[in-house]
Amino acid sequence: MSISLDKAFGVQAAALKLRAQRHEVLAENLANADTPHFKARDFDFRTALQQAQGQNTGGALAMARTHAGHLPAQGGAPAAGGVELQYRVPFNPSLDGNTVESQVEQSRFSENTVHYQAGLTFLGSRITGLISAIRGE
Repeated sequence: MSISLDKAFGVQAAALKLRAQRHEVLAENLANADTPHFKARDFDFRTALQQAQGQNTGGALAMARTHAGHLPAQGGAPAAGGVELQYRVPFNPSLDGNTVESQVEQSRFSENTVHYQAGLTFLGSRITGLISAIRGE
């Protein structure tokens, strides 16, 4: 009898990857808080997780290319992991065109950190349970 680790870990492995990608995006926003004309970006975690699991996200249909000469459809700017990044609309835009609001970014970064740590804790307990099952305890 074989064990599928994808089934054993469930969605948590994909969620951790997305949380790490979101950490990078939010850290980039914070690092560029003083860069003129820098636009803060982020992505919707729930939608990205559904896409990672291959689920339909809101009934949106993909555009089909009916001829080889047609250009492919372009969405938002994908991040390194293929997640579509969206530009954040600031509450108080700055005069230099920068849309990074440090307090908002720090809040989202902290929230993402808590969720990442919770995911690690969950995966750790799942691995401990699998090890116990393999040992027959």
